[in-house]
Amino acid sequence: MNNTIKLAVASALLAAASSAQAGIMIPAGDWTLDIGGVVNAYYTHTSTSGDNVTDLGGVTDTASGDDSQTNITTGLLPNYLSVSGKTRQNDLDVGFTISINPGSSTTSSGQQNNPNNQENRQAFLTFGDASWGSIKLGKDLGIYASDAILNDMTLLGVGSGAGALAGNTTTLGRIGTGFMYADWKSQVAYSSPNWNGFNFTVGVTQSWNAWGALDANSSSSSGRGGSSPAFEGKVSYAWAGDFAGKVWASGISQRVKDLGPGGALGNDRANAWDIGANINVAGFGLTGYYGNGDGIGSIVQLRDGFDQNGNSRDSDDWYVQATYTLPGVGTKLGASYGESTLDGNSVDTFKDIQHDMWTIGAYHPITKHLNLVAEYSQVKADYDNRAAGADVDGKSKTVSLGAILFF
Repeated sequence: MNNTIKLAVASALLAAASSAQAGIMIPAGDWTLDIGGVVNAYYTHTSTSGDNVTDLGGVTDTASGDDSQTNITTGLLPNYLSVSGKTRQNDLDVGFTISINPGSSTTSSGQQNNPNNQENRQAFLTFGDASWGSIKLGKDLGIYASDAILNDMTLLGVGSGAGALAGNTTTLGRIGTGFMYADWKSQVAYSSPNWNGFNFTVGVTQSWNAWGALDANSSSSSGRGGSSPAFEGKVSYAWAGDFAGKVWASGISQRVKDLGPGGALGNDRANAWDIGANINVAGFGLTGYYGNGDGIGSIVQLRDGFDQNGNSRDSDDWYVQATYTLPGVGTKLGASYGESTLDGNSVDTFKDIQHDMWTIGAYHPITKHLNLVAEYSQVKADYDNRAAGADVDGKSKTVSLGAILFF
């Protein structure tokens, strides 16, 4: 199984049987091929109440606007089929990964070929050596906020978005209710060797343009940044033993061009940083995370990061998570809570927008590759509308039952 999927499974720490397993190893001349992947599907029931606030992230209302909806859908992890290869040539470790990601959802007749049911998240090559590190070129998970999602317990489940994103390849998990989406980005990145648990990664990644979904008060432009890349990096330290854990920090900075109507307000920079920790002892796990942004927006990068005057908005993300693995059984029980907040500027009709989510879950390994999953998530969106002198808010509750298989 390729490194990103391995890290996702190991970092989730949801069941001993879900720790990273090698995929299907095939010797092929000078190469060793590794075929691996993920298949998952969940029955979900989502009920909503309150105001229609789908324009504030789509996490608290169903796609149809109904007050309840059932779906059979993929979870936060998409279905994955990944082919990786590695070889040693001219004193270099050389490798590649290519993946395809089909969804499990069909929400209406005739959508079998819906492009939303197919993604290609990874296509990259690597080369390096254990003595000096490695270089990656191509498309893979972004660097900033990547550890936030890889330590989210809903990585093996559904979280939010089962109603609003029905028919998509994935749900949201805790994206937008505790951390920002790291996204899948074209990049050139360098990763250091592992020095007794310490390592770092730095890279230049494809930049986005600012875009708005709130109302006319958000700067909006289309396409990619183009004129300059984003700069991302992270550092981490991990240790093993009876008291095991990991601490990390990451950041991103990129130039954002063509702000305001017609791009008349010029350029600015979007910046963000985060810090997190995960500890595990005697079957207990605890994760804490905090991120802060200026112009980075909310939910996904650059979404609503700037107002119509080209001024940046501040944002915050945080979540806490606790898990416990039942001895002898292997079932992991978990509970988590998180918030994502976007602050309005003086020109905005809102003081702040907050999305929060409670999740409780049970993740049971019935084989070393197969887990049964049961989750309950409650999401709330609160739009502090100072122009109207009243809040606009909505709530959704999702129950999900399903299974996830790693091979």
